[in-house]
Amino acid sequence: MLHLKLETDPRWAAIAEENIEEILTDHAWCEQKAATNAITIITQNSEYPDLVTDLLELAREELEHFQMVHEIIKKRGYTLGRERKDNYVNELYKFMNKGGSRLQSMVDRLLFSAMIEARSCERFKMLYQHVEDPELSKFYYDLMVSEAGHYTLFITYARKYGKDIDVDKRWKELVDFEGELIKKYGKSESIHG
Repeated sequence: MLHLKLETDPRWAAIAEENIEEILTDHAWCEQKAATNAITIITQNSEYPDLVTDLLELAREELEHFQMVHEIIKKRGYTLGRERKDNYVNELYKFMNKGGSRLQSMVDRLLFSAMIEARSCERFKMLYQHVEDPELSKFYYDLMVSEAGHYTLFITYARKYGKDIDVDKRWKELVDFEGELIKKYGKSESIHG
């Protein structure tokens, strides 16, 4: 369903489980950034009422996820660490079209967002399937389902408003780009690392 070119090596889940405090902190900040991204899309495209409505809901949900991860961190006696740089997302961002029309920029931002949600969904599936801790396994199952919905939402809006743009072609280009990019990742204790 996610159309990712390359799946994460299952050994990443073992790395994550051995460093669960680090994974949880990184994950918390990923949720905060996802909420911020939704607000940014709203700010730049406020003339689309349906997009604004749905992304406000998505931003709220991402902040709730941030809070949920933070509660798990506190419950386990950990401390939310400092915000982490997400090299994967920063490199993926380079693919986005910086020129062109506002519409092209919006479509690229929606596709970029869909890709991050797709990869996050895939990583959460990996955690759900491989983490021995029942509480975390259930938590990551629920988030996997949520991220799949977010992926679908972004793709749907890219197609809805990108009628004069070959959205499917652009998505395939992004999938190919991400397929090469992700080869460098899957070796560290971060959600996208």
